[in-house]
Amino acid sequence: MDNRPRLYLTAAFLCGVLLTLGFKDFYPDLERRFRRRRVPTDTVAGAGLATKDQIDLEDHTRSQKPDKAHHVEVPEGIEACVGNTPLFRIKSLSEETGCEILAKAEFLNGAGGSPKDRVALNMIKTAEEQGLLTPHSGDTIYEGTVGSTGISLATICRAKGYLAHICMPSDQATEKSDLLLKLGAVVDRVAPAPIIDPMHFVNRARSLAADHTADPKRPGRGYFADQFENQANWQSHYEGTGPEIFTQCGGKLDAFVAGAGTGGTIAGVARFLKPKLSGPRVVLADPQGSGLFNRIKNGVMFHTLEREGTRRRSQVDTIVEGIGINRVTANFEAGRELIDGAIKVSDEEAMAMARWLAEKDGIFVGSSSAVNCVAAARLARQLGPGNRIVTILCDSGTRHLSKFWAQAGNVGGRTESQLDEILGPRQE
Repeated sequence: MDNRPRLYLTAAFLCGVLLTLGFKDFYPDLERRFRRRRVPTDTVAGAGLATKDQIDLEDHTRSQKPDKAHHVEVPEGIEACVGNTPLFRIKSLSEETGCEILAKAEFLNGAGGSPKDRVALNMIKTAEEQGLLTPHSGDTIYEGTVGSTGISLATICRAKGYLAHICMPSDQATEKSDLLLKLGAVVDRVAPAPIIDPMHFVNRARSLAADHTADPKRPGRGYFADQFENQANWQSHYEGTGPEIFTQCGGKLDAFVAGAGTGGTIAGVARFLKPKLSGPRVVLADPQGSGLFNRIKNGVMFHTLEREGTRRRSQVDTIVEGIGINRVTANFEAGRELIDGAIKVSDEEAMAMARWLAEKDGIFVGSSSAVNCVAAARLARQLGPGNRIVTILCDSGTRHLSKFWAQAGNVGGRTESQLDEILGPRQE
């Protein structure tokens, strides 16, 4: 048999192997020369590079190590979770008014879930520095409050080694006193009374604290926190809330709107912002029946609903809880001269705004927050489009279910509410 075809195939295979081995060393240089001719010098990759320059690309993805974990300081206890709350844009009100209406989400404070966390913590720290309180000694903190300060105090007292005794009016939402009991506080629900009455909730807390301290058979001392007159109240907002708002706004805001109960929030924030900014307006949001509106407008504490025989409640004639008062407090007076104006808000407007925020933005807040938002929206209309207004969302609507929200009603499936239904028609 002729073996030549087999020899030819074997020779051809060997030649192919030899050519492949020889071309292997020559090809990379040929490819580099070809690609260098194809890359234009006016592309991003080749800009500013001469054709003789050579770029060697290396793949480091497989050799890269995971990023090292950065050290993050872990908060020490629930009291370290107070402050630095978010500031966010209320979309519906901003779009309706043409102003940027921003809300400081104080309901996200980590202890009692309200701006009173700041106040409670600072009052306790100040008292400790003054030697008036000693942790884990049996000392008890007494306070007269409509609810939020008591909840903050009860929470932080437990965190820092104290007991809490809270006196509050019996006409406040029951979920507040229920929560206080769950937090281990002693709760006195007293009948509403004028401030001159010894059984007014504030006066009762003061006397109970004095009785505790005077009793040698009781462990520890009684400390009356006195949120209405204690300067640590407004100072907590001067040192915390005000600087946070300034930083979060990048130093750019045209107005700050807030209600006042003790007056600490509006006074502390005003005292910080006014010297820092040129011309920011500070505006009080005041519920019906409160005398603070007239205090700002006319310099006197009087409201027509406070005439003898017309008052339905002993404190303030409104469904709103947490803001509104008919006496002068040291905390409010600390910033009164810095307040530029006041806006009166009715109960009906507050309830309509609460429903609006839930309907349009999914924001479920309490009565004082609704009052703040009514005032912020009304101020936005007064100032005109393009202004930036900051207000406070104080606490969740879950603390107002049995009273404020019981009257405000359910949002239901409604989606077509109009802002004019709350504020009235625009004034052209």
